[in-house]
Amino acid sequence: MSQITVIALGGSLMYDGAEIDDEWVTAASQIIANAAATGTKIGIVVGGGYLARTNISNAKMSGVTDTFDLDLVGIDATRNNAEIFRTALRDRMVNVAELVPTTTEEAADLLKTHQIVVMGGTVPGHTTDAVSINLAVHSNATGCTIATNVDFVYDKAPQNNPDAIHFENMNLADLQAIVGPPQHQGAGPNVVIDPIGVQVAIDNSIELALLNGMVLDNLAKRLAGESFRGTIIEVN
Repeated sequence: MSQITVIALGGSLMYDGAEIDDEWVTAASQIIANAAATGTKIGIVVGGGYLARTNISNAKMSGVTDTFDLDLVGIDATRNNAEIFRTALRDRMVNVAELVPTTTEEAADLLKTHQIVVMGGTVPGHTTDAVSINLAVHSNATGCTIATNVDFVYDKAPQNNPDAIHFENMNLADLQAIVGPPQHQGAGPNVVIDPIGVQVAIDNSIELALLNGMVLDNLAKRLAGESFRGTIIEVN
């Protein structure tokens, strides 16, 4: 049986300002295609990024206040981004599923017959992180890598705290102590790893890794099983 790994691609990685960063999408899809060529099966969950933030903001200005409805707006954006990334992978001539699945169960099933599956969000209350960790559970993946826009997990937000301490290795309990209890933070939050997803990882013993997806060499090294700049979050 082929090894399966899951990658969460933060939506912010795909955008250069308000536009899709075609250069990043092309390079990232090639790295993932190269990894798939070694035999690894890869499940990818793409976030909403600029498109989700903009559409949620517009919805709020139009009078939408319910978190459930705002989440649905964000989910639509993630699926749009997923289709863009799926198309880039198709252009790399790899066996990527033609459908963007709407559940992690469907994505896990597609991984039985495809080398790569790309999806976006699923249901309100589940962020990209939570969806990717659930996909790792349902597909019996070896772990889940979260590619975001920070280099490490920190003990507090480094953007506002110059004395923030970063971690290269930690366990899931340490991570939960930082991100807090498994509660939904509302549509469009920006936390290092979603606490609901962390709880899923704890409940199912899923190893996580976090890295800066803008530094694509990091992603290539992680997929190749090499040392990379980032945080490894072990089960214990």
